[in-house]
Amino acid sequence: MSRAIDPVSAVDWRTAATRVPIPSGLWVGGEEREAAGRRSVITPRDGSTLSKVAWADASDVDAAVAEARTAFDRGPWPRMSARERGEVLLRFADLVEGHRDEIALLVSLEMGKPIRQAWEVELRAAVRCLRFYGGLADKLAGEITPTVEGELSLVTREPAGVVAAVIPWNFPLTIGCWKFAPALAAGCTVVLKTAEQSPLSMLKVAALGAEAGLPPGVFNVLSGDGIVVGRRLGEHPDVDIVTFTGSTAVGRHFLHYAADSNLKRVHLELGGKSPNIVFPDAPDLDEAADSAAWAIFFNAGEMCTAGSRLVVHEDVAEQIVDRIVATSSKWQPADPLLPSTLMGPLVDERSLGRILGQLEEGVGQGARIRTGGSRTLQESGGPYLEPTVVTDAAPDNVLVRNELFGPVLSVQVFTDEDDAVRVASDTEYGLAAAVWTTDLGRAHRMSRALRAGTVWVNCYEEGDMAVPFGGVKLSGNGRDKSRHALEEYTDLKTTWVKYE
Repeated sequence: MSRAIDPVSAVDWRTAATRVPIPSGLWVGGEEREAAGRRSVITPRDGSTLSKVAWADASDVDAAVAEARTAFDRGPWPRMSARERGEVLLRFADLVEGHRDEIALLVSLEMGKPIRQAWEVELRAAVRCLRFYGGLADKLAGEITPTVEGELSLVTREPAGVVAAVIPWNFPLTIGCWKFAPALAAGCTVVLKTAEQSPLSMLKVAALGAEAGLPPGVFNVLSGDGIVVGRRLGEHPDVDIVTFTGSTAVGRHFLHYAADSNLKRVHLELGGKSPNIVFPDAPDLDEAADSAAWAIFFNAGEMCTAGSRLVVHEDVAEQIVDRIVATSSKWQPADPLLPSTLMGPLVDERSLGRILGQLEEGVGQGARIRTGGSRTLQESGGPYLEPTVVTDAAPDNVLVRNELFGPVLSVQVFTDEDDAVRVASDTEYGLAAAVWTTDLGRAHRMSRALRAGTVWVNCYEEGDMAVPFGGVKLSGNGRDKSRHALEEYTDLKTTWVKYE
């Protein structure tokens, strides 16, 4: 019996990287355009320059918003039937699927994600997202509320207008699709700003959207500096909604921009310091430990939901930590273009320097590095960091408090269920958490007690497009994914009819 060919291992990605077409312009008004300037795109794989890409200034933002405003106010997209919009998104998904190798390679080159994860995880998520909202577009129903004889009340959801989506570099396609797909399905038009480090893959996707049938001006993509492009989008009077994923500090800026301009709605998905809580009665302690390693080392720990705090019962703490330390050897970073690589570089030198500085500070505050903690593969030219496990950090240690956004796991020990809730809840963030236990009552009590947008039980990072994603506290507000995301991009309208 023949075995199926592994589509990732079947490609020589190093050779493919020398031939991949690199997008170079902004995508505005249904075409590629030049910008006020150009900026080099550096690959963290080896620190070399991939290309120079168009780099927007405020005037380029104004041009893109004007295209989106015209497309919304006078164009066909909001006036199409929902079914027609859904069909365009389904064609869009097919085109992204058809260019999977090329787009995955762009993701891997621009931000260092291992090619297998880019191909199997990032592209799969993008395609599924487009198909989900393509299928959901014509299923957003309104309401008829009870009235008296001779009167009729209609409650409808209508597209909210021009959406500015500002996305991060860690999942440039997944999170980007979470933003623009439901907005487009609802009938909005979009101006999307890519992260400074990862402009390439989304520019390619935008061109495919036009090929799928998105009218000019409906989906625009800009590359540029956050302080220029992001700020202008946040302050722009013709932008109706801002949706942002990134740091809490930048999220605060967007709230100020909205308050100082047209009071546009702002949806924020911000940072996290997620606790991964392991009780002695976990179904399988080895599985819990391996999952804890995956939760912090996958994507080099550059995830807002990363399980960056292992909160473990004192009776099994040594066993779990020893297992994670041993497991870390298979997560040693390597060339992201090798199909066997599990962890690539950090996104850039600035991130590496910031994390190393906080590690030094945390050790100075009494933390102990059990494994890792150093730069590696320096001869490659890329910012590679060893998978790192830290113990003995006090609750106020910088490694426990701060979102490092790297492969650094801080271990905290608890004594009983109440103590677990106390330790896990001692954070300003509330994005995600996990609980490992075979006690169903405990699982329910813990999930209720933990203030987080998502709580996993006996797993980590599981889910699909049907469930909402977002946080509480300093992790933000609003929700991506699921049918609830459509609500973020629509306005409720009441029509009251007196017919007698």
